[in-house]
Order: sequence, then C-alpha cells, then structure tokens
Amino acid sequence: MNPALWISKTGLDAQSKDIAVISNNLANASTIGFKKSRAVFEDLLYQTINQPGGRSAQDTELPSGLMLGAGTKVVATQKVHTQGDMLTTDNNLDLMIQGEGFFEIQMPDGSSSYSRNGQFALNADGNLVTPGAGYMLQPQITIPQEALGITISQDGEVSVRLQGEAENTVVGQINTINFINPTGLEPIGQNLYVETSVSGAPQTGVPGLEGYGMLVQGALETSNVNTTEELVNLIESQRVYEMNSKVISAVDQMLSYINQNL
Repeated sequence: MNPALWISKTGLDAQSKDIAVISNNLANASTIGFKKSRAVFEDLLYQTINQPGGRSAQDTELPSGLMLGAGTKVVATQKVHTQGDMLTTDNNLDLMIQGEGFFEIQMPDGSSSYSRNGQFALNADGNLVTPGAGYMLQPQITIPQEALGITISQDGEVSVRLQGEAENTVVGQINTINFINPTGLEPIGQNLYVETSVSGAPQTGVPGLEGYGMLVQGALETSNVNTTEELVNLIESQRVYEMNSKVISAVDQMLSYINQNL
C-alpha cells in the first residue's frame, strides 16, 4: 500500500479537528468572557532508512539521512487567555476583570469552578449568582432586600446604600483567583473552568493588588475571538484539507495506472 494514502489520511483527520476548533471559536464570538482555542499539531514518527552521519564509504559520512514521515496529528488544544474588549452595560451587577484572574464559582456539589464571565444576578436570598445556572459567587455576597444601590469598588469591596443612612454599608469582598498556568485549566462549559494538576493550585488575591486584575463595575469582558482572523484560519485549513484530498486522488490515479498496465 502506498504510504502517501495513510499520510494524507492523517492530514485530513488533523484538519478536521482544526476546523472543529475554529468553528467553536466562531460560535462563541459573542460569549461573554470566552477565550479562544487553537489546535497544536505535531508530526508523527519517522521511518529511518539511512541515518544522518552514517558511513557511505571508509572515510566519508552521509551529510543527511533518508527519513520518511508518517503524517501529522492534533495533540492538544490551547486556550489563549488574552484580554477581551470592554463592553459597557451600566448594570451594577455586571463585573469585568481588567487584567489577570478569575471569579470563583461554587458548583452544586460544593466544589469550586472559575470563570471570566462577570454577568451576575440576585437569587431569592439576595446572593450573587451566575445568570444561567444560578451557581453562587464565592465568597458569598448577600445584598439586603432594602438596598437602594450597589457599589463594587476596583478592589472588590461591595457596599450598599440603605434607606435613612448617609454612608454606604459594606456587605462583602469579592476576591479573584489566579493560576500559575491558566492554559492548564479544563473548560467544562457554562463559561466555567476547573483546576487540573497542570494548572497549579488556585491563588486568592485582592483585585488590583499584587498582579491581580482590578474589577470594573457596569462592564463586561467580551470574547477575545477575532472573527476576521478565525475566518482566515478557516480558509487556510480548508485549503490544506483540499490538498490532502488531492494527494489521495493522485495516488489513486497512480495505482489505477499500474493496475491497467499489469
């Protein structure tokens, strides 16, 4: 069997995965706090026929070897944690992290997950929760029912204005979480990530201090997907897919020619 058939097959498989990654980026171009992914390619093992530096005669060596590659594969997808643009909403429960860090979200089983999506709402008890699933922000922030206004400072201090009081009352502190390797976090959907062995342990800090991003109230972080860039990547992947298909067609014609002349 002609090895070019199998090599081209690996190219088709790899480009299919790349197109899937690109399509997911484009699908989430409007998702608040979404971080784009990119596929990581590696070439496969080589068949060494002649080793570089091998003896070609008594006093001479081969300047280069003869090694045939076996194709390519996608070995990983990397999240690109660059800052998205600011979207001003003027909603006092919308928060944006300007810089590094994540919000800590409590899952139903009591474990922690992490998010860059700062769209929050109040549940029946006045706690800050995610708008979709209603998962609670950690540490827990409870807004009194009689609060007339909510103020969240750049360093995460949450205060409310109460009827008859001249000064705001502090009701909680929002901290942000950092990781040594945020690319190692595992995305689980719902704009959430969970810790893994390669992400490092979560490190809690005060927003705006010691390298932690500050909070911006009344704003959200948009997706960092550049649609123009993704469309260009899509065209490139499609063309590479087509070229691998043409190689298979060319090998098929070669084999057909051989069969006809046997």
